[in-house]
Amino acid sequence: MSVLNKLATALNRRDEVPNQELAQEIVRTNDRAAVKELIENLGNKDKRLQSDCIKVLYEIGERRPALIASYHREFGKLLDSKNNRLVWGAMSALDSITLQKPKEIHGLLAKILAVADSGSVITRDHAVGILVKLGTLKQYADACLPLLLEQLLACPNNQLPMYAEMSLPLVNDKNKAALQKVLIRRLGGLEKESQKKRVAKVLKRLTQESA
Repeated sequence: MSVLNKLATALNRRDEVPNQELAQEIVRTNDRAAVKELIENLGNKDKRLQSDCIKVLYEIGERRPALIASYHREFGKLLDSKNNRLVWGAMSALDSITLQKPKEIHGLLAKILAVADSGSVITRDHAVGILVKLGTLKQYADACLPLLLEQLLACPNNQLPMYAEMSLPLVNDKNKAALQKVLIRRLGGLEKESQKKRVAKVLKRLTQESA
């Protein structure tokens, strides 16, 4: 039985539950053939089916990234798609496999950041997630931190607290001051008290770690 028959579109469902259940089943059975079929149908003429396929794939990635890691090239190509659903779905998949394929994902970084700058909030969120994961690896730390700081300077106010919190795993004595400087610069421009409190909490942690 084709795995496509289990997708929400094939079942005439408008919700995502069938796709989530299918992802869980594929992970449970380690069904690599199903993953391959989903990948092959990312270019299906039916856009609803494309959307279902990428949904199942990034749900698999969240649960067992090794199952989809070998398809990093396919996900990278989707970043050029005119279908925004495929773009942010591919970015989510890439985020989930970054630590599985760091060299390959690092090779896609220029494209990832270019797409993030013009993409949706979800696209940018996952691009920052990719930067953070790469930045925790010694061989990429020095290259990724300036790129992450650029994201912190340019991102919308709504995203800043989360990105600041996400940045903490990269912090060390050498780069701490640069992160503090960016966050202090952005703090004055925040309008919501909840945003200010979250960023202030990150700054407090950085100060404590400096002591």
